[in-house]
Amino acid sequence: MTGDRDTIFALSSGRPPAAIAVVRVSGPRAREALERLIGRVPQPRRASFAHVRNPATHDVIDEGLALWFPAPNSATGEDVAELHVHGGRAVIAAVLSALANLPGLRHAEAGEFTRRTFENGRMDLTAVEGLADLVSAETEAQRRQAYQQLRGLLGDRAESWRQRLIEALALVEAGIDFSDEEDVPKDMMSRALGLIRPLGEEISKAGAGHGERLREGLRVAIAGPPNAGKSTLFNRLARREAAIVSPFPGTTRDVLELHLDLRGYPVTVLDTAGIRETKDQIEREGVRRASEQAGSADLVLWVVDATTIDWPNFSVRSALTCAPNAVTWLVINKMDLLTEEEKRTVESRFIKDEAVNLCSSTTGAGVDKLVNVLSGFVEHFFTPEAALVTRERQRAHVKETVLELERARGAAQEGREEIMAEHLRLATRALGKLLGRIDVENVLDVIFRDFCIGK
Repeated sequence: MTGDRDTIFALSSGRPPAAIAVVRVSGPRAREALERLIGRVPQPRRASFAHVRNPATHDVIDEGLALWFPAPNSATGEDVAELHVHGGRAVIAAVLSALANLPGLRHAEAGEFTRRTFENGRMDLTAVEGLADLVSAETEAQRRQAYQQLRGLLGDRAESWRQRLIEALALVEAGIDFSDEEDVPKDMMSRALGLIRPLGEEISKAGAGHGERLREGLRVAIAGPPNAGKSTLFNRLARREAAIVSPFPGTTRDVLELHLDLRGYPVTVLDTAGIRETKDQIEREGVRRASEQAGSADLVLWVVDATTIDWPNFSVRSALTCAPNAVTWLVINKMDLLTEEEKRTVESRFIKDEAVNLCSSTTGAGVDKLVNVLSGFVEHFFTPEAALVTRERQRAHVKETVLELERARGAAQEGREEIMAEHLRLATRALGKLLGRIDVENVLDVIFRDFCIGK
């Protein structure tokens, strides 16, 4: 990105056409841009009706609202102007073209408005990550978690930890520097330990959640032998023909994904190839991928054909050894092909077994019940408490902080005050990296790469 002194502009609302479009300008020439396009600068933070003109021709482009937010009391901390105009493509193109022709103005890059907000101290890095997650949130639970991060759930807590660490470090350094002074209290080290011991426990507990999983979603793999009805079940869950269904074994070769919102929580369902021995090289690759997905999934739905089961010798335990590292449920499919007597026998046998689900993916019978059971599993999988840590980057810095605090305590027990102070400094530095105070340039490039233009 180019220097911060540039004045940037972009469409900050959704893709046209739309009822209203918001064009945002940020930087030292934002005031001049307003003067050139609407002929004046409105009162700060008040919407003002205006005709938007092309500065080169003085032709009216559109009429709408203009807003002015002088620095530092703006979203980015710089002078910011907004034009709210009609959301037609031609209107937007004309306004953006007029701005582009003004000296010192350029189109904003992805995430550049938010980057300036961060660089001007209006937002810490955890809030920036929360904003990115809020923009991409697809479920209610993801929205709640992202908004809490945006509002400072982790950032405020981390700043509190950092201040307490600085206080402990000050006590240790005072004890070292003035150890020979008679009027300096002799309990500096014990007071510092009294601060960092509960602090270490608090930070460690904060990093124990799994907020990243809510961002990524629960992964459910539909697996099993060929022709068990896996793709039909996948289509039934998708409520559309998402997967090819064929009576011939080995039709599914690649892994298909379906994203569901179950009671506000994100779930990714994977349709995998039928697992069997095969000489077909392409199908064998599909089987390998299916086994890999089943092994890494949070839940495996092992689908079997009710008409092919040897019922007298059937064992649920042996059927559920397909994915030993994941929770596995047995889905007995094609129940509609059994006789009424066979259905009653099977139902009575498994009525109390929560790991067994009976359904017909063709008729839909039992599928709603399966979805309800799955929804309950999802609710219990995700903790109801708000997760403080929601990204792997955050977790790494939290772990680093806890480790340095443990080392500081160890040094204190050995009477090595200088080493203790150094570990406290490193712990404080780790929290600084968490908040984006230091060593963030590479991290920023990764985070803002996923932002849209105008954000």
